[in-house]
This record gives sequence, structure tokens and C-alpha cells, in this order.
Amino acid sequence: MEAPFNPTFQKYPSQRYPVYARGGMVCSSSAMASAAGLEILRKGGNAMDAAVATASALTVVEPTANGIGSDAFALVWSEKDQKLYGLNSSGPAPMMASIDAVLSDKKDNNGKMPTFGWTAVTVPGAPKAWAELNKKFGRLSLSEDMAPAVKYAREGYPCSPNLALMWKGAFKKYKSVFGEKEEFEEWFKTFAPEGKAFEAGDIIKLPNHADTLEKIGATGAAAFYSGDIARKIDADSREFGGYLRYEDLDKFEAKWVEPIKVNYHGYEVCEIPPNGQGIAALMALNILKEFSFTEKDCAETYHKQLEAMKIAFADAFHYVTDPDYMEIDYSDLLSPEYGAERAKEIGDTAKIYTHSVPPKSGTVYFCCADGEGNMVSFIQSNYMGFGSGIVVRGTGISLQNRGCDFSLDPKEANRLEPGKRTYHTIIPSFILKDGKAVGPFGVMGGYMQPQGHLQVAMNYIDFHLDPQQALDAPRWQWMRDNTVTVETRFSSEIARLLRQKGHDLRVDINTPSFGRGQMIIRLENGTLVGGTESRTDSNIACY
Repeated sequence: MEAPFNPTFQKYPSQRYPVYARGGMVCSSSAMASAAGLEILRKGGNAMDAAVATASALTVVEPTANGIGSDAFALVWSEKDQKLYGLNSSGPAPMMASIDAVLSDKKDNNGKMPTFGWTAVTVPGAPKAWAELNKKFGRLSLSEDMAPAVKYAREGYPCSPNLALMWKGAFKKYKSVFGEKEEFEEWFKTFAPEGKAFEAGDIIKLPNHADTLEKIGATGAAAFYSGDIARKIDADSREFGGYLRYEDLDKFEAKWVEPIKVNYHGYEVCEIPPNGQGIAALMALNILKEFSFTEKDCAETYHKQLEAMKIAFADAFHYVTDPDYMEIDYSDLLSPEYGAERAKEIGDTAKIYTHSVPPKSGTVYFCCADGEGNMVSFIQSNYMGFGSGIVVRGTGISLQNRGCDFSLDPKEANRLEPGKRTYHTIIPSFILKDGKAVGPFGVMGGYMQPQGHLQVAMNYIDFHLDPQQALDAPRWQWMRDNTVTVETRFSSEIARLLRQKGHDLRVDINTPSFGRGQMIIRLENGTLVGGTESRTDSNIACY
């Protein structure tokens, strides 16, 4: 199969071009994390080993978006098996957590789940994801895979510009929100040891983080879930009124799942099944497959994309949660017949399908490939920036606040229940054609993610853009009702025409809010073609 793009044509300026390689490739939001993955590839590891190296390194070099206390998802193409595997390593709510417990807690926030603090913490899944990937597919030991991350944390690394910007924003917010509360003291000791945020060029050392990563590597993550680290997490949770206990950690297992997919204009776009929100991207594509798109930069294309995305979110917000608790079979939402029926609802003007307001968040996505054909699409997140604001004392572990997405309304599908996994925003994606791997891609950033997946997939499949151009193209983001934000580079004429169709279009100068993506395509001759995000400190490492 020839590349469905013109590698010499650069339509959207970012001063970046697609990168070509054959031996291996890692695309991530951090140059140092990409280098960690490449180091493992050069040592004889495969793409799965490189994924563990990159993921663990990202907890060190981009702690503003993920950490050891993150959740994680992966789509893994095994060239040997000729199969795409899905890994769901998102943790459930603690068994002591319940609607009644939270509502009776003095920390309750106006009848809603708190955003910060121990109440918002669910069981972290990232360390288990690393161990599972290494155990099932890896060639090197888990300790070898994680060695670059340990070195970064112990010896230090320089703060990059975008990282400094995110760090400064988090410090300012946490200072005003947390004040002098003892529960959050460890965050400031760990991430602001001199009483201020790190600046670009500053050397950052995270010694406790290094020790914890070393223990995870040496024990296959057992230390985190059933050893000394688990007991430290339990002790802090008890002291500060949290629900998380040793028993919750001890019984947690990551799940290998069957990916879900939609045939879109000759390609199979794949996602992790619920409780992830990847189904929202597929639902929108399942609607858009009913239309033919020949021109990208026109109001009619954007109008149909926006309407399909709004319909998909309306259904996803209503139905999607932990699949063990869903009222319907989620596969029904992806049936061709259902997509065709929903497509009929799209008219010439904008409609309101939902009043939900998507929040913002922090996540890291990366993808990697080796010279043998193995490929990994991987994502992990603390959810909102540094997450809950909780750092377990003496460990460097920043814990996610994923539980804040639970509803305290017993009538809601995503209501809080003990041992239940919440609706999850982080999603990796993968493209197949005729059952063969084309490549991994993803766009991180809360509820921007399925919207980014839709745009990047269509940029590649319908509009024949190479991976770099597919990422560089100006993006839109549905916010609520008919409100849509667009980047400053978005065509003013198309914006005018969309407003005539009823879209409340607004220009947003905050570029990171439109997501941060990566993409690798493998050509038939084995050549790897990579694109990386021009909106952040991204980098492609390859050989």
C-alpha cells in the first residue's frame, strides 16, 4: 500500500516535517522521554519495552500531566501474532467509597465529588500497566526498561519551556487552593522545594520518585500494590480521611481487553472499549461514514464533524461508564444502522444535543514502533495536571484525581459505587487496514481527545495528510451547547460561514487546550513515518 499522502506537500506551517526511519521510532511530548524509549530499543528491546521506558520516564520529566499514581491504557500491535491487543489499567473507586460516604464527608463540594484531595483518588493503574506490558511482550527486564527513568529522577534533568509554563500554572493554583493544609504539604516539598515553580533550564531532581521507580522495577510492581509502598499509601489515606486502602491496591489487576473499532472509509479505526471515552470518537466516525468528504477546509465539512461529535458526546455522557454497570451493550452504539440513523439528524444548521460541559485535564500520550513491526499506542494521566494534589509522603507518588468524574446522583450511569471504574477520558487509538497495522496515534487533553482523534483520523484517511500535517492542521473543540472554540490559525472565512449555520464560534489563544498528539504510520516496505505535536515540547527519537 502506497502512503495515502504527499510527503513533499506541507499545507499547514509548523516548521516541522514528518520523520522517516526504519530501525525504531518513539514519538512523545518530551524529548527526554522519547530518548529513553530509543535507548531501550537500541539495547535490544522491542516496541513494548520502549513503551514502558517512555511511560515511566514521562512520570519524571512531565509530572505536570502524569505520575506514578496515574491510570493507563494501551493498544498493542504484535507483529508475531498479527493481532491488536487492548490494555485497560484504570483503577476502580475504593471499596469504602460511596455516595452516602462522600455526601456525609465535610469535604464534600456542594453535592459534587471534590476535585482535589484524597476523596478524588481511585486505585492507580499505571505501574501495573508497565508490568503487564513487560511481562506479556517485553524482551528486557522491567528494571532495565525503567532504568532511564530512574536515572532522570535521581541525577536530575533540565526543565523545558512548556513544562515550566504548566508547572508555574499548577503552583499558582495549588498555592491558592491548598493554602497551608497538611494534606497537601508533600506536594510542595516534592514539586516546589524552594517555595516556587521550576523555570526553564532549572535542574529538577526527584530522589523519592527514583527510589519508588526502582522498587517497582525490581518487584514487577508488587512493591506498589502489595508491599511497602502500598502500606505507605494506606497509611496516608487513613491519616487524611481518604477511602483508599491496602486491600484495594492488593486486589487490583489490569485487564487485557478486545479493542473496539469502526470501519471508516476503508480503514478500521480502533479504540479501547468503555470505561474509556474512545467510543465517542468511534460513534462520531460511525455517523460521518455516511458522508463523502472531498474538501477539508470548507464550512460543510466542519459543520458535519461538529454535529456528529455533539451527537456522540450526548450518547457517551448518558450511557458510558464501567461496562459492568452500563444499562446497554456498548456495541449497539457502534452498529452501522445506528450510525446511519443518527446521521439523518444532521441538517444545515447547528443543533444542541447535550448541555454537559467538558472539563480540562492533563495527560501524556506517546506511540512507538520497532523495526520488526511491533507498535504501541499508550496513554497515561493524572487527569487534571498534577492530579489530586496528593503526594504520598516519602515516595514521590503524585496521585490522580480521576474519581472527581463520578456523579453523586444515584440516577446517573456514572454514579459513584464501591469498586466501580469511572467514565475515563484518556484514550489511545490505532488504525488498521484489511486487518493489518497502519499505525498508532492519539491526542491527549481531557474531552478534547475524541475530538482530536476524529480530526486526525479524517485528516489522514479522507484528506490524505501525512502524520505531521494531520497533527498540524488547525483544530476545533466543541465546548457545550453550540459553543465551539477554534485556534487562531483557523480560517476566518470558514468561521464566518459556520456562525451563519448557528455555531457559536470563538477563537481561543490557549493553544495547549486543543490537545497534544503523536502519530506513526508504517508503510508496506517497513518505513516508519512519524509526526509529533508542534503545540508543545514534543520530539521524535528514531534510528
